[in-house]
This record gives sequence, C-alpha cells and structure tokens, in this order.
Amino acid sequence: MKKNLIKCNADSCFLCKNCLPEWKHAIVSHKSNFYVKKNEVIFKEGDPVKGIYFVLSGNVKVHKKWGSDKEIILRFANNGAIFGHRGMGESIYPVSATAIEEGIVCYFDMDFFESTLKVNHDFAYKLMMFFAKDLQESENKMRNLAHMSVKGRVAQALMLLESQFGLTGDGFINVKLSRQDLASFTGATYETVFRVINELTHEGIISLQNKNIKVADKQRLLQLTNDEAL
Repeated sequence: MKKNLIKCNADSCFLCKNCLPEWKHAIVSHKSNFYVKKNEVIFKEGDPVKGIYFVLSGNVKVHKKWGSDKEIILRFANNGAIFGHRGMGESIYPVSATAIEEGIVCYFDMDFFESTLKVNHDFAYKLMMFFAKDLQESENKMRNLAHMSVKGRVAQALMLLESQFGLTGDGFINVKLSRQDLASFTGATYETVFRVINELTHEGIISLQNKNIKVADKQRLLQLTNDEAL
C-alpha cells in the first residue's frame, strides 16, 4: 500500500462518528491513510495482526479460504466501515481483505485502537452491536449454504448488494463485481452462478450491462429467497 497524505475530516468513518469530540485530536495524530489499487491485497489470512482498518473511499472485500483452491467472501466494506476487526484478540488475521476498486483506507495500530475502546464507551458499545450483527450475518450465510439453492443464494446476494451499495442514476446496483466475486459471495462455482445469472436475465428478473446488474423485478427476486427461507 502507498501512504496517502489526504486529510480527512476525522468524521467520516465508523470510529470517528462514535468517539468523544475531545478524542478527535488523538485520532488525527494516530491514523495513517493508504492508497490501494484495484485487486490489491491489504492483508491476507495468516498475516500477523498489527491494527484495524476503515474504508475512507472505495470498496473492500473480506474473504476467507474455502477448501484448497476456493474462497468465500464474507462481507464487503465501504462508506467508512471497519475491517480487520476479526483479528482482535488473535495473533494472526483469520481472513483476508482485498480492494475491489481503487480507494483509500485508514489504519490504526492495535494499541491505539484498544485505548480508544477503553476511553470511548459509546464506540465500544456500538462496536459490540456491530460484532453481534456481523456474527448473525455469518451464521445466516452458513445456514443458506446448507439449505438454499444457488438460485436463491444469488437472488439474496443481489438484494444485499442493492441494499448496501444503492443504485446508480440509471438503476443499476452501484458496485461492479466480477462474476467470480459474485460466485465467491454466493458460495457457488463460477459456472453455476454464470448459468443462474443467464436464467434470471432470460426470465426478466434482472438485466445486464457489462458487469453492471439491474434488478428489473424486485418482487420476483425477493420471492426466490422467501420460497426457501427457513
């Protein structure tokens, strides 16, 4: 990663928004901003834990090895979101983080981050609630891998992506994912997801423009997930 001298307003990420105003000066003096290129690995599974990251701009995927030659994307981080937190209390990161587009990430070493938790009780509480939600979503993903068809999982993935990233002016989901990343997020093979995307397009549920996807019939897409929900 290349260090970036951009000066953020210390008010845009999950940490800054929830810390005491008087702690902002400490944040500014301890943070480091780094420019990341598309597909650049920020840290990889097995690396020693050194600190915590936040997304200042761009999008980051958090992923984990799944078998000998596959990976599963656990979540995406954007708009000031935290990542690297799964390494808290561990000596190595149990996941990897990779930029899916160019952007800037903000970094804090672990000692300062732990001091921030001890001083900022509201931030510590909101981080705990984030952990609870993150764990619930991970458990739901594992359940769906076991009980939901690939078509249902693709439908659910598209709903989640639309909810997280919003829409462009012409109605497409506002993130460009490779078909391989969509497959990894869905927990399926590239070939199977490619076939399902073609089926959804043929059925008029979605439409495509290069790597862009538009949900053309949200009710039918939602129905695919509801039909298989436990």
